Amino acid sequence: MNLSKIFENNKEWVKSKLSTNKDYFKKLNEGQSPELLYIGCSDSRVSAEDLMGLSPGDVFVHRNIANMVPAIDLNSASVIEYAVEHLKVNHIVVCGHYSCGGVKAAMQSADLGLLNPWLRYIRDVYRLHKEELNAIEDEDARYDRLVDLNVQEQCVNLIKTAAVQKAYRDRGLKVHGWVFDIKTGNLIDLNIDFEQILEDIMEIYHLD
Repeated sequence: MNLSKIFENNKEWVKSKLSTNKDYFKKLNEGQSPELLYIGCSDSRVSAEDLMGLSPGDVFVHRNIANMVPAIDLNSASVIEYAVEHLKVNHIVVCGHYSCGGVKAAMQSADLGLLNPWLRYIRDVYRLHKEELNAIEDEDARYDRLVDLNVQEQCVNLIKTAAVQKAYRDRGLKVHGWVFDIKTGNLIDLNIDFEQILEDIMEIYHLD
């Protein structure tokens, strides 16, 4: 990759923005008030703003391998806290994608060094849904279903947090689980029934 080309591209991008709005960057510098926090995968093929058709300032973004929300990860926890408590977002989306390398790596019996503890969270998702997943004979279909279920479990992890629970009670914050189908370019709303999923466990995870 020719890195100097990136700076050339940047200059062209600046020109294009200023050609339609001479105050574009002045307004951008005034601050942000996004309504949406997007938690997605770090995969280089999945660009949050592009796939949603949004612009800078419209969405607060956090990305990591396989769009995870583990309780002990201070990075994602800090992003969630800032987005919910300070930016006052109204929606949080966890968005996975099919053909996810992180999900596939988690299903391989291989020592991947530093990645091992991170991928173990995905293996835990498989363990929770082992009966359903093992019943799927086609390997690719099984991986795709694990992507769906991983999104679901990360949404549940979000709902376990104090900041999200408080914002849900106080101002109706919504959590959504989506998947990006990399083969077609389509976004899919999984329409997860959180009330049904959380019915039995919120007695444990409810925070006043």
